[in-house]
Amino acid sequence: MNRPGGKSAVAIRHVAFEDLGSLATPLERQGFAIRYVDAGYDAIVDDDSDLLIVLGGPIGANDEVDFPFIRDELRLIERRIAAGRPVLGICLGSQMIARVLGAKVYPARAKEIGYAPVRLTEAGEHSCLAPLADHPVLHWHGDTFDLPQDARHLAATQICPHQAFAWGAHDQVLALQFHPEVTARGLERWLIGHSGELASVGISVASMRQAAARHSGALERAADAVVQTWLTGAMVS
Repeated sequence: MNRPGGKSAVAIRHVAFEDLGSLATPLERQGFAIRYVDAGYDAIVDDDSDLLIVLGGPIGANDEVDFPFIRDELRLIERRIAAGRPVLGICLGSQMIARVLGAKVYPARAKEIGYAPVRLTEAGEHSCLAPLADHPVLHWHGDTFDLPQDARHLAATQICPHQAFAWGAHDQVLALQFHPEVTARGLERWLIGHSGELASVGISVASMRQAAARHSGALERAADAVVQTWLTGAMVS
């Protein structure tokens, strides 16, 4: 339910610790009442919220045989895109958006985990992602996607050339393969929940914690600006 005179945002969450993180602050500042929907537990239905955010998780966008709720998420994203309503996808969420828009989602040539900058394209430099120029962001993914038709390519890395794209007349759809939302404090839950994955690729918990201490403050400020700028355009009716 909306606050009086306010707006509503629904965030689909796939694991409890991969939440909105620092992005909750700019959303609340702009008058959004936030509600989480836990995939695999809560029903995934279109409740006419003003904004849909699909968060990350350790499963894949093509894993609907094992996780049937993925079909519900894909249908929800498809309906909202068709209606011209704002959708933000982060990591798994970005892969689902790419799939809905007809692009292929598949394993990247290597897992990309850790803090590193993205290279903004020319379009990215003039987009809501401009505040991320020269700021390391958190990467934590093994899959990637092709760029959907008619999408604006915004950012890249060497491992994943398609790190971010926008789609729609007012960029109502924003897909981010990387994680702008994770704070240093929030990362502690990731280090516990994904400790096995870190060990499997030879990345130490201590090195991730140290990197978060160096980069998370600047990333929080940049992510705040990204969300504010994107919402200003995306909420145009």
